[in-house]
Amino acid sequence: MSNIPVFVGLDYHQDSVQVCVLDQQGQVLLNRSSGNDWREVQRIVQPLGVVQRVGIEACCGAADFAEELVERAGWNVSLAHPAYVAKIKNSPDKSDFGDGRLLADLTRVGYLPRVWLAPAKIRELRQLVYHRQRLVDQRRALKLRIGGLLREQRVKIDGRVGSRWTKAWVASVKDNAQFSAHVLWIVGELLEEIEHVSRKIALGEGRLRAATAADGVVEKLLKQEGIGVVTAWTLRAFVGDFRRFKTGKQLSRYCGLSPCNASSGKKQADAGLIDGCNKLLRQTIVQAAHRLINTRPRWSTLAQSMRKRGKEANVIVAAVGNRWLRKLHHAMKPAAMQPPTTVQDKAN
Repeated sequence: MSNIPVFVGLDYHQDSVQVCVLDQQGQVLLNRSSGNDWREVQRIVQPLGVVQRVGIEACCGAADFAEELVERAGWNVSLAHPAYVAKIKNSPDKSDFGDGRLLADLTRVGYLPRVWLAPAKIRELRQLVYHRQRLVDQRRALKLRIGGLLREQRVKIDGRVGSRWTKAWVASVKDNAQFSAHVLWIVGELLEEIEHVSRKIALGEGRLRAATAADGVVEKLLKQEGIGVVTAWTLRAFVGDFRRFKTGKQLSRYCGLSPCNASSGKKQADAGLIDGCNKLLRQTIVQAAHRLINTRPRWSTLAQSMRKRGKEANVIVAAVGNRWLRKLHHAMKPAAMQPPTTVQDKAN
């Protein structure tokens, strides 16, 4: 086994991994395909030298593979941001050979655009949150289909029945004589499907409660203003550990609530909110900002002030969400004094 320092780039696929190994001068020592097994990767890399750093592009399954390399091989592994890596590649000639070489070279020179390697518990929580959200989106789509049938058949439900989707309203829709026979059957089928999906949502929320029952971060989040259980689950799943953000500004940018700077020379301009973020996380925070504006005097006063200055509604909501996130980071600071412990930190 050689004692020279080496840097490894891994282009991950479901059935194989392209392994590229570089020395300190950037000389290619190895660039070949390997089986999707951490032991095989370790076996072909180990004779070439002492592994300093490893870069692997974040994709489905890559986090589990990286965690195995950290905990079992003892390597210092970093996940690479796939969107930024794709921009860096920007080549008409794309191949696994070239991708592995690029990841290894970015790792060697310290330019790898890294993302957080979340622990397995957080990754599983993300799957639960995504599953619940998919069910919620499915139920919303079914409700919109029923609303479309009401408009198409020109059926109006008496306002004295109650607001939409109450039990009385649903009963009046289900047995409404204004529908044609076929449409009435379709409405009944859709309502049964909504009930089925609602039960599945309840089961999913039960799983989420069980998964976060003894989670101190979730308990602390629930004590903050504007945060209910769904918002707390989402923040815990996608923010993970607040200790990895030094400032509230960093947290806000990570959540996609900061404006994108499009400045050049003497021209200073903003280009809307940054796009490189988790869309479900930003959506949840925007909904929380709407609630804060409607229910909390501090945020409603800020919204009114911005409205008087001619700001658009979406700009106001984004500004409230941005400032609320910075305040939230400050509130979570006592738990953020010590650096986070993750599988990635164990390798450092």
